[in-house]
Amino acid sequence: MSGKTRCVVTGLGLVCAVGSNVSECVDAIYSGKTGIKEVRAFDTEQCYTHKGAESDLTNEQLGSENYDRSSLLCIKAAEEAVDDSGLVLSEEDKSRIGVILGSCVGGAISIDKYYSDIKKNGSGDKQDIPKMTASAMAANVCTHFGLCGITANIVNACAAGTLSLSYACDLIRSGRADVFLAGGSDGFSSLAYAGFHGLHALAQDSCSPFNHSNGISLGEGSGVLIIESYEHAVKRGAKIYCEILGSGVSSDAYHITAPRPDGEGQMSAINKAVRNSGLDFSDIDYINAHGTGTAKNDEAEFLSLKTLFGNDPGLSVSSTKSMTGHCLGAAGSIEAVLTVKAIEQSCVPPTIGYSDEDIRFLSEKSGGIDFVANKAKSKNIDYAMSNSFAFGGNNASIIFSKKEHPTEDRTSTEPIYITGIGTVDTQKTDDKGFVAELKSADFKERNVKTAFFRKLDRFSQLQLLSGIDALSDSGIEVTADNENDIGMIIGTADGPLTEIVNFQKNVIEKGTQSGSAFLFPNTVYNAAGGYLSIFTGIKGYNVTVANGAQAGLQSVCYACDAIHNGDAKIMLAAGTDENTDVENELYGEPGYVLGEGSVSMILESKDSALHRNSKIYAEIAGFATARTAVKYGTLDGSEQALGKAVAEVLGCTGLNAGDIDCVYGFKNGKKSVDDIEDRLLPELLPGIRVIEATTETGDARAASAAMQLSRAAKAIADGKINNALVLSYATGGMYTAVLVKRV
Repeated sequence: MSGKTRCVVTGLGLVCAVGSNVSECVDAIYSGKTGIKEVRAFDTEQCYTHKGAESDLTNEQLGSENYDRSSLLCIKAAEEAVDDSGLVLSEEDKSRIGVILGSCVGGAISIDKYYSDIKKNGSGDKQDIPKMTASAMAANVCTHFGLCGITANIVNACAAGTLSLSYACDLIRSGRADVFLAGGSDGFSSLAYAGFHGLHALAQDSCSPFNHSNGISLGEGSGVLIIESYEHAVKRGAKIYCEILGSGVSSDAYHITAPRPDGEGQMSAINKAVRNSGLDFSDIDYINAHGTGTAKNDEAEFLSLKTLFGNDPGLSVSSTKSMTGHCLGAAGSIEAVLTVKAIEQSCVPPTIGYSDEDIRFLSEKSGGIDFVANKAKSKNIDYAMSNSFAFGGNNASIIFSKKEHPTEDRTSTEPIYITGIGTVDTQKTDDKGFVAELKSADFKERNVKTAFFRKLDRFSQLQLLSGIDALSDSGIEVTADNENDIGMIIGTADGPLTEIVNFQKNVIEKGTQSGSAFLFPNTVYNAAGGYLSIFTGIKGYNVTVANGAQAGLQSVCYACDAIHNGDAKIMLAAGTDENTDVENELYGEPGYVLGEGSVSMILESKDSALHRNSKIYAEIAGFATARTAVKYGTLDGSEQALGKAVAEVLGCTGLNAGDIDCVYGFKNGKKSVDDIEDRLLPELLPGIRVIEATTETGDARAASAAMQLSRAAKAIADGKINNALVLSYATGGMYTAVLVKRV
């Protein structure tokens, strides 16, 4: 028997350029049919390529909800997955069913529409504003199904879909949920097309992974898997496709767009996945490769596979991107669905586009490894791997198994301490609210070279400063001995929204061919974490979560999960959001004061902290997340979730309401938000003292949430209080509670 909770796949949903459901997609893939055709969504006349992989389904065909296309694609795939699983979404079960989704561009299509409308008509549709950020996606899916479990939007570019599956499994193994709708989704956006065009990374014709490797073919779609604990699946008599044995996550710490040529980061993720699954490399029967079709990516992955697997004649490899196109944040989940079907049907999908001469050359280059070209291959597959490697140097590998296999239980309940804090200070202005004054001297003092920090957008600059300071405050020096044991979770509400909007405005004004190779890398949400990894040399776990204002606390919860699951000994958890003209344009309203900032905290296991003789601010005594599935952009009707989050965190710490010294609240100046705190906290925690942040910082969303926790930790360290409850919210009805106490 497995030493830890087993996670199994019980439902599949898929939509992309080759089909509108799993059956259509699998039939097309095994037949070697491509979905890469002439682009229809926008004008590519002035571009050097006109190819892309778009779904034939219109937004109207995808659904009646007024959501961004990424959400509509995801709901389509999720509906199929839920139906396939036979999952009954009863009111009792909904609180234990969560949604973890990956995306790269989030609501980029809605951003395009909003600013295109302004250009044409002089004004944009205000209903498009809540659709713009990736924070909306999981909330929209929760609302559609009425689910109230844990939600997260993983925004690590092309690794996001795989990371979402990995995190869902970790949460199930920790006992925090029974079932997840997990996967990824991205629509076919002019932003992404213009960006890759600017990088000259698009193939002129169809992409040719591990073959001519002359560029990617951009695609769109969504893949959703129903992942649940084995016990839950058996209890309800579910069909089980396979088990997810383990995964591996790493950072290159090398370059914001290019992979390490030596494949070190990729091999680290693959190594971890194999080790965590209790397997040997010789056990792997099939790998659905990242296989983008660019020279640098293909070369690095080819080297990684050859180095780790040698000339293993039992290993088959293919890239289904040759037919689906590269679907960015959805790529990993789409490929996961196809990998699960490969196990079920004992058939390896092909990489298409090879001539006879190409096949001969590939055979000589690959040695014993079977790179399956042009035609699907019948083969028994007991263990299969899917790889995803992304901008920012983020790498993720995951392993699926046809049969049960013993795996090591690496989880622990060891206490976790806050041992370092880094904060970017802000000040009030008359017109913008609270902003940070970022000066070249700030970076020079931290040994950041001018050439480096000038590459960064404002969002990444904020994160870099607080991250460096947190590591310094904790006395951590990243070395070859610990670089793989340190990770980070970056939480944000809006990410680099300013950079995204300005990039999109330029595309609207000047055309798809005008995408800037210099600016495009900063439009991905995980760029800030990538730059911090590159500068510090951190090569461990690296995830960015976009999930509203509470993401600044969710990053702490996620970091604690990573430590408890054995993925790291030390984690940097951060909340970061910016305040620029774009945010004020989109979110500003009378009486509401915006802010910005970045707060990073170092979290360590007790063993690590004692070994390093670390300064300890406070212990993370407990944390909880709860949701009421209400419409994204509102909190109306979500009060029950706040009460549940408070009750759960008290329950897991063994404390009563009267034991809490004070609460660090989440009021932000908006009546709908303030009213909930004002009404409920006196009921939940009678007589409690509440400390607010936004009067001194403005509403800095994720940064405000993290700021509140850092203030609580400092107050405990200074002997002013013994414990504190920190609360935050996200529109769409999600609340997070973290309780910190004196050690």
